Amino acid sequence: MDSATYIERRGKIEAYFDRTAAEAWKRLTSDAPVGRVRATVRAGRDRMRGTILDWLPRDLDGRRVLDAGCGTGALAVELARRGAHVVAIDLSPTLTGLARDRSAGTGLKGSVEFRVGDMLDPALGTFDHVVAMDSLIHYRASDMAGAVAGLARRTGESLLFTFAPRTPMLSLMHAVGRCLPGTDRAPAIEPISYRDIRGRLTSSSSSHRSRPARTSRVASGFYVSQLMEVVRA
Repeated sequence: MDSATYIERRGKIEAYFDRTAAEAWKRLTSDAPVGRVRATVRAGRDRMRGTILDWLPRDLDGRRVLDAGCGTGALAVELARRGAHVVAIDLSPTLTGLARDRSAGTGLKGSVEFRVGDMLDPALGTFDHVVAMDSLIHYRASDMAGAVAGLARRTGESLLFTFAPRTPMLSLMHAVGRCLPGTDRAPAIEPISYRDIRGRLTSSSSSHRSRPARTSRVASGFYVSQLMEVVRA
C-alpha cells in the first residue's frame, strides 16, 4: 500500500514498538506480574487469541498462514502446533527477535518463519488463512480497509482481523491521547464503527471475490477489540 498516511503511521508504529514499548510489551506477553490495568489488557488479548483460534480449523496441516503483525509470536506458535506453515511478520526487529527466542525448542507439528517487515508486502505470497490481531488498530478506516482488501486478494479461505470499535470509552481515550506530547505517547488507536468498516469492505469486495462474515467483540477492562472475518464469496 502506497498511501502516504499508511506509510507515515507505519513508521511511527515501528519506532514505538521497537524502542519505547518493547520492554513493556515483553512483560505484558509473558506470565510476569503486571498492574491491574495491564492485567485486563492481558486477559482481553488472551480471550481474543482464543476466539481467533476457535474460528480457524483445528487441523491446519499443510496450510500456509500469515500472522500479520505477529508481535511476540504467541498466536503464530499456536497455529504451527495445528500443523500450519506460518509466516509471522512484524515491523519491530526487537519483538520479532523475542518471538523467535520464545519459540525455540517448542515442539511444533508445523513451522514458523519469523520475518521483519511490512505485513502487506506482496512478495510474501499467497495464504490459505491470514490473521491480523490488533495490528491494524492504529490506522485510519480508509487505510485499514485498503490493507484488508489487499490481504484478502492473497487469501484463499479466510482472513481474520481486529479493529477498535467506536465506543464512548475508546473515543475518550483517543481524544486524551491526542493531547499528550508527541514524544510521550503511543501511536493513537483509531476507533472505527462496525458499520463503517463493513461498508468499506463490502463496497470493495467484488473485485477480489470476498465478503465480510462473522464478527465478535472482546471487552476486558481497558482492552476493547472487535474481530471480523472476511471469507471467499
